Amino acid sequence: MNELKALLEGMYPDIDFSKEKNLYGDGIIDSVHVVTIIAKIEELFDISVTMEYIQPPYFQSIETMWEMIEELM
Repeated sequence: MNELKALLEGMYPDIDFSKEKNLYGDGIIDSVHVVTIIAKIEELFDISVTMEYIQPPYFQSIETMWEMIEELM
């Protein structure tokens, strides 16, 4: 998960990913951010994020993103 955290903090240094637990729901990130995050996750972890995972619940926190990555690895 440290790689994911470093990636996200590098992309969005103004967001505290350790603290935020409702990123999408609170409007901290939006659908444009999600698309960008997906592209970077796919590249970094050499996975393909399928349509079933492109839903707000998977992008609420770093933990939910990591759970998605683990399922796809």
